[in-house]
Amino acid sequence: MSDINAYRLRQREYVLEISRAVTAQLDLSSVLNLVISYAVEMLAGTAGLIALSDDDLPEELRVRAAAGITRDMLPAFIPLLSIALPEIPRRGTALLREIAADTGLTLRQVIALPLTFRGARVGVIYVFRAALNVAFSADDRQVLEAFADQAAIAVSNARLYQGVLREKQHLDAIIEQSADGVMIIDGRWRITTFNKAMEALTGWSREEALGRPCAEVLGIRSSQGTNICLVDCPLQRLPLAANPVVEGWLSTRDGREIYVQSRYAPQRSATGLFLGAIANVRDITDQKREEELQNTFISVISHELKTPVSIIKGYAETLQREDASWTVAQYRDGLHIIEEEADRLTRQIQDLLDVSRLMAAGMRFDASDFVLPQLAGEVVRGFATQTGERFKFELRFPEDMPPVHADRERVRMVLSNLVSNAVKYSPEGGIVRIGGWPDDDYAVVYVSDQGIGIAPEEQERIFQRFYRIDNRLRRETQGRRAGFSF
Repeated sequence: MSDINAYRLRQREYVLEISRAVTAQLDLSSVLNLVISYAVEMLAGTAGLIALSDDDLPEELRVRAAAGITRDMLPAFIPLLSIALPEIPRRGTALLREIAADTGLTLRQVIALPLTFRGARVGVIYVFRAALNVAFSADDRQVLEAFADQAAIAVSNARLYQGVLREKQHLDAIIEQSADGVMIIDGRWRITTFNKAMEALTGWSREEALGRPCAEVLGIRSSQGTNICLVDCPLQRLPLAANPVVEGWLSTRDGREIYVQSRYAPQRSATGLFLGAIANVRDITDQKREEELQNTFISVISHELKTPVSIIKGYAETLQREDASWTVAQYRDGLHIIEEEADRLTRQIQDLLDVSRLMAAGMRFDASDFVLPQLAGEVVRGFATQTGERFKFELRFPEDMPPVHADRERVRMVLSNLVSNAVKYSPEGGIVRIGGWPDDDYAVVYVSDQGIGIAPEEQERIFQRFYRIDNRLRRETQGRRAGFSF
C-alpha cells in the first residue's frame, strides 16, 4: 500500500475513532481535549488549540483547550482569533512568525477547521505545523470536514449537557436553600429529593427519608386522625387538580405536633401515567391556631353581644305590656337598665371596631401631653364605686413624674382593661396597685393585684391576637402583675 493511501486510511480511522470517542463523552473539557489531540495527530501538527464562540458574545472566540501549547503561551495566539478564516492563508503566515518569536515554537503553517452545528458557528480548531506541506486534496478536505462535523456535534452536545447540569445544580441549590420544605417523589411514590428544611420540619434525616414512601415520612392527618396521604391522596384523585393542596396535622419524628400545608406540582405522561411530583411543605401551625383563636373570639364576642341585646329587648317588651301597670319608679328603673345595657353594647361594638382597625393597621392615634397619675386616678375612681369595700386601690407614682406624650384615650382603655382584669380575677378582693416611673424617654406603667395570676407558660402568649388564657380560678397561683411602656 502506498504512503498516500495509508495516510488517507489513517485519516478515515481517525474520523471513526473521534466519532466513537466523543459520543461517549459528555464532559466539555474532556471532549475538547480529545478533539484537539486527535486533530493535531491527524493533521501531523506540532500544536493546536480550540476556540469556542462566547455564550454572551457569539462573534467572539475564546480559547478553551490546547495541545502542545502551555498556558503562559496562550496570549500570543489571541490575535489569530480575530482573523476571519478566509484571511488566515494570507495573513496567518506573517502572524505565525510573531507567535513563534514570542513562544519559541517552530510554527510555519496554520490550518483552521470551522466547527458548525445546525448552521451556527460553534468554534474553530487551529492546528499548527512545523513544516510547510502541500495543499490538501479534495479527498483530504472531505475527510477533514467529516472530522470537523463530528467534533462540532460532540462539542455542542457537551455544551448542552453542561448547560443542563448547570441548571440542575442551580435548581438543587434553590431547593436546598428554600425556607419551605421541598420534597420530590417518583412514580412509585418514593422520595428522591429531601431538602434541609424538610429535615427540620419532619425530624427525618435526609439519609433516612430518601427511598421511603411519601406517606410514611409525611403522614399528614386529618382532624379525625386519618392519614390523608394513605387514604385520600390528592395525587390519586381523578380528575387531577392543577395544584392539589393538603392540610393537616403532622407528628414529627422528634415529638412535635405541627399543622402543615403541602402543595403539589404533579407530573404525568401524555397518557395520564403518574411520573412524580414536587411537594412544597410549609408549617402553618401559628396560622391555624390563630384561626382557631379567632373563631373562639368571634364565638365569645357574639355571645357577649347577645346579652345586652336580650336584656334591652326583654325590658322593652315588658314595659310595653298592656296587661300590666307600672309605677313611675318602675318605668325609670327599666329605662335605666335599658340605657346601661345600650351603653354596654356600644362599648362592645367600639371594642370590635378597634380590633378591626388594629388588624387592618388602620388605628389612629391622637397623641398629646397629659399627666399619667391623674389619668390613673380617674380610672381608679370609676372602679372604686363599682367594687365597694372588697378592693383597695393604690396609686404609686413618683411626685415628680413628668407628663407623657401619648393617646390619652387609648392609654385609658389599656389601664381600664388591666384594672378590670385585676378585679375579675381576684375573687377574694384585695389591693390593686397602679404605678409607674420614668425610664429615659419612656414611661413604664404597671397594674398588680392579689388574684390568681397568669401561668408562666402562658405569659409569653398573652399579646397574641385573639388569645385567651385559661380563666379557671387557680387559687394556688399567688399574685399577678401586668405592665406596659410607652
